[in-house]
Amino acid sequence: MIAYIRGTLAEKEPTRVVVEAAGVGYELVIPLSTYDRLPRAGETVKLLAHHCVREDDETLYGFATDEERGLFAKLTSVSGVGPKIAIAILSGSSIGELSQAIVGGDAKRIAAIKGVGKKTAEKICVELRDKVDAFIGRGADVAASPVIGDALAALRALGFNEETSSKMVAGVLAAHPDVDDAERVIKLALAGSQGK
Repeated sequence: MIAYIRGTLAEKEPTRVVVEAAGVGYELVIPLSTYDRLPRAGETVKLLAHHCVREDDETLYGFATDEERGLFAKLTSVSGVGPKIAIAILSGSSIGELSQAIVGGDAKRIAAIKGVGKKTAEKICVELRDKVDAFIGRGADVAASPVIGDALAALRALGFNEETSSKMVAGVLAAHPDVDDAERVIKLALAGSQGK
C-alpha cells in the first residue's frame, strides 16, 4: 500500500497532479481543497495517498491532510459512493461543513454538490451520521469557525451557490490562513472572483 508520495510537483491542475519521485511520475487525482494547498510547480510536495485498484482501473488519489483522506475513506465506504463521487463531494464542501451536514441529516445540502443525487446524499447521512464527529471542529477546517460560516452565508446571499462559495472561502483561507474576520474573508473572496 502507498501511504504517501513526496517529490517534485511536476504538473498541477485543479483535479490532478503529477509528482516526480525517484525518477517516476505519479499521477494523483485530488480534491479542490488539496489543490488550494499545493506549492508552485517545481517545488517539493508531500501528498497522502489512497491507492484504489479495480478490475479495469488503478488510480492514486492524493490528499493534503489526514482529515481529507479519512473522510474520503468514510465516503467510499457508503454503498454507491465511488472514489470519483467522493472526490466531487470533498471538492464541493469543506470537511467541517460536510461533517455538520451529515451529522445534522442535511441531505439537501449534500445533494447540492454537483454529481450527488438526493438518494445518495440521504444514504451518506444515514450511514455516516455516527462516524464523522471527529471531523467537526478541526481548527484548520473551513466551516469549524463561525467567522467562516458567516462568510459562506454572506456569499450565498450575494447569489453564489454553495459549491462556489465554499471554493471561494477555501481559496481565501489557503492564501491568508491568519484571517479571522468574516468581512475580510468576504472582501478577499470577492476580489479573487473578480480577478478570474
